[in-house]
Amino acid sequence: MSAELQNPIFTDEDAAREALEAVRWPDGPVCPHCGSVERAAKVAGAKHRAGLYYCNDCKGQFTVTVGTVFERSKIPLSKWWLATYLLGSSKKGMSSHQLHRMLGVTYKTAWFMTHRIREAMRQGAVPGGMGGQNKVVEIDETYVGGKEANKHAWKRQNKGRGPVGKAPVLSLVERDGQIRSFHVANVTAEFLRPIIVTQVNRASYLMTDESAVYPSIGREFAGHGRVNHSAEEYVRARFWHTNTVENYFSILKRGIVGTYHHVSKAHLARYAAEFDFRYNTRAIGDMDRAVIAAKGIEGKRLTYRPSHGQTRA
Repeated sequence: MSAELQNPIFTDEDAAREALEAVRWPDGPVCPHCGSVERAAKVAGAKHRAGLYYCNDCKGQFTVTVGTVFERSKIPLSKWWLATYLLGSSKKGMSSHQLHRMLGVTYKTAWFMTHRIREAMRQGAVPGGMGGQNKVVEIDETYVGGKEANKHAWKRQNKGRGPVGKAPVLSLVERDGQIRSFHVANVTAEFLRPIIVTQVNRASYLMTDESAVYPSIGREFAGHGRVNHSAEEYVRARFWHTNTVENYFSILKRGIVGTYHHVSKAHLARYAAEFDFRYNTRAIGDMDRAVIAAKGIEGKRLTYRPSHGQTRA
């Protein structure tokens, strides 16, 4: 990582802008106003800011950040690149407090940046759906957050762990493939089925635990296997298990508890997208991961501002 941090895009604004242009416009500048691909020209001259383009079709001006999560940001692009690299290369995430110290920006600015980067990391549905013929997609849910007092009270009353005061997250993971996670309102077939049938190829073999939610959904796919966790069954014949998704949950929860400490329900989907992104790009280098995240900035502009008490991450 230390060698990669010497990259000029982390310290030089011209290098940072040119790198972003190469990522977003590999075949030349595209006007974000009208979509023109051949009629945009770079505006030269000392009176104009660096990286300004003029579209001869719609007569509009633009830079590489227009129409992205970076639009109208006064934060230098070099800091955006560095924040994207650091967030993508940290397996359990990186808090806004840590970024504000490392980047030399305010905590509020770092919070602003991390949520926009998480939005850039958000990935759509897998083309053709996850899984497919002779492939297994593991499905499970976990619960994030909740007040400590409520958790301990539930344990005393029920002698175990439970979802009281927590937010449910549904994860779908293809073995040796990608993952998609969703913050859901309730863990019922009514809420889970639309996600599963939209995200998973019907030719897939589903693998779940013993929850009563999944059998009716599983009948819509090529097959459905279950393991009975309540009876301490976790693996059967090396095939029937949900260990892949359970391992992902362990990383997610260590990140939430150890790095972010508290995640509001309003932003949980973006935190899940961050962990999904790192999992899905686990086989490539940190710099390549930052480049892929930079490709996701387009069309995801966010304009809200953080309010007091919204997060402590």
